[in-house]
Amino acid sequence: MTIDASSSADVEIRLARPQEVPAICAFGTDVLPAHYGPLIGAAAAAELVADWWNPEVTSRGVAAGAVWIAVDADGALVGVGELGTAGGEPVVYRLYVAPGRRGRGFGVRLLDAMIATLPEGTPRVLIEHVAANRRAGAFYQREGFVIDRIDVVDPAARDRDVVWRARPLGV
Repeated sequence: MTIDASSSADVEIRLARPQEVPAICAFGTDVLPAHYGPLIGAAAAAELVADWWNPEVTSRGVAAGAVWIAVDADGALVGVGELGTAGGEPVVYRLYVAPGRRGRGFGVRLLDAMIATLPEGTPRVLIEHVAANRRAGAFYQREGFVIDRIDVVDPAARDRDVVWRARPLGV
């Protein structure tokens, strides 16, 4: 992957603010259906948007200091990440970059910013993605995440399985 460093430098990575919730929800509404529709079907993609990118869920994440954004010099939202927990372990639940901005290092910068906030001694961080999202799987593998487990969502539609990956951190 080639990273256009000059473009990456023009983007601010920071925690989202409450007034940015509508823009974050709009970002998800714009990005997810086009990306996931061909992978898991339009209905399933719409379900992901409804579950994860609604104002209530997004507001909770922002209020908890868990949602990170990448904003370009013109103020446009070009990426979103969210760090949460599952079973007491940190999990990256959202990591999305606008299609026209991929390959410029924004995803890596969002990921690094979230991981940098974890307490010293955290043994690992998890990330999850839909099995059909092979592009995400390849990206996460390049960033040091290995498959930890796969949760079968629907035995008849294995592309909807949730792939959990783990990246060891310096302990």
